[in-house]
Order: sequence, then C-alpha cells, then structure tokens
Amino acid sequence: MGRRETVYETQDELEWRAHIDRLRATDKCIDRTLARLDTFCGRLMQPTTYRLSVFVTNPVSDHVETAPDS
Repeated sequence: MGRRETVYETQDELEWRAHIDRLRATDKCIDRTLARLDTFCGRLMQPTTYRLSVFVTNPVSDHVETAPDS
C-alpha cells in the first residue's frame, strides 16, 4: 500500500518543461519507475496544471491492534 506524493506542481508549461529537463539531467535520487507526470487540463474554467509525483509506500507499523474487552 502507498500513496502519491507531489514533488513539483506548476501552471506554467515552460517552467514545467525546464524543471523536468533539469531533473533528467541532474537528479539521480528520483526512481523513474515510481514517478508520474500528470497534466490536468483546465479547459475553460481552470488553468492547466502540471504535476510530478512519486509513489511512496506506507511504512510497516509495529503496532498490533487488539480487540477491545467486552
């Protein structure tokens, strides 16, 4: 189990492309198999949003739940 964590988000397409190009050239700490690039089309009501997110696994908890006393 896990969730997506936003790493970068903008509504400026040129800024978005420049950021992704910089990551591709320099950043080795993002696992590309877990990364996702999304473009949320705003249509007429909202501006288009560009988002980079990575999948983050939930840590395994050592906490063991017990049934309440009846």
